[in-house]
Amino acid sequence: MTSRYSNLERPGLDAAGLRETLCAPRGPFGRLELVEATGSTNTDLAGHATDDPAQWPDLSVLTAEEQTAGRGRMDRTWTAPERSSLIVSVLLRPRNTEGRPLPTQSYAWLSLLAALALSESIEERTEIAPQLKWPNDVHVDGRKLAGVLAQLVPGAGAEPPAVVVGTGVNVSLTDQELPVPTATSLLLEYAATTDRNVLLKAYLRTLAAHYAEFTAVDGDATRPWKDGASLIERVSGRMVTLGQEVQADLPNGTVLTGRAMTLDAHGALVVRDNDGERHTVSAGDVVHLRPLTQ
Repeated sequence: MTSRYSNLERPGLDAAGLRETLCAPRGPFGRLELVEATGSTNTDLAGHATDDPAQWPDLSVLTAEEQTAGRGRMDRTWTAPERSSLIVSVLLRPRNTEGRPLPTQSYAWLSLLAALALSESIEERTEIAPQLKWPNDVHVDGRKLAGVLAQLVPGAGAEPPAVVVGTGVNVSLTDQELPVPTATSLLLEYAATTDRNVLLKAYLRTLAAHYAEFTAVDGDATRPWKDGASLIERVSGRMVTLGQEVQADLPNGTVLTGRAMTLDAHGALVVRDNDGERHTVSAGDVVHLRPLTQ
């Protein structure tokens, strides 16, 4: 499929409009900056958070029209043509409603929380129903639409660490522009809209709402939110990995094959191997082999 836009005709993001609706006093975000091009919004935002923390508060946003040296999981590179994608990083300094820092073990959920918010907001605006692939990819019918990468930022002195959560969404990429054959884009999925301003507003609003619920329960993914469903229930409900036969390539070089059973309280994947033994996978590359029957 060819794009409805040439590279020059792809509409740009409206920084002023985004700030007006998303940043204080009308919205929950502390700061929003747009750059034309950068190597990596995650790297840049982590640097800003370290070098000038007072100017980059909780829920600060850095977005770019083009990213030339983005990094995904397992240090894979990620780039995209100008204005073809949503490239956005959000700085989180998690504290509960009483101002106490969240336990750092809860940080493992932040990338899943962002992936959940992204999938829900895409469904709301495009009439496409994305699913989550562990640990933090967003898929449509087995093809990767978006990825999320969280990066820890050490705190200054006695301050707790912060987290930068970066998101990349393939919006108007054509089939010739896809980074790998197993990827897809909103354009290729015939989305109801590929307006990046609409999509970015929807994602950030949903992310902020979920983040507020998460911090209100002290980062405990098993505790229910106001509507009664917990974060682990929400994520599990969209997690296409669960119930699948998977191969997990672990950081130590071990290869684990079995059935993905559930998520544990820290967001790790519990896999039952062919001998019935359960293994907790907290990091690694997971490949879906085939669905398993009950």
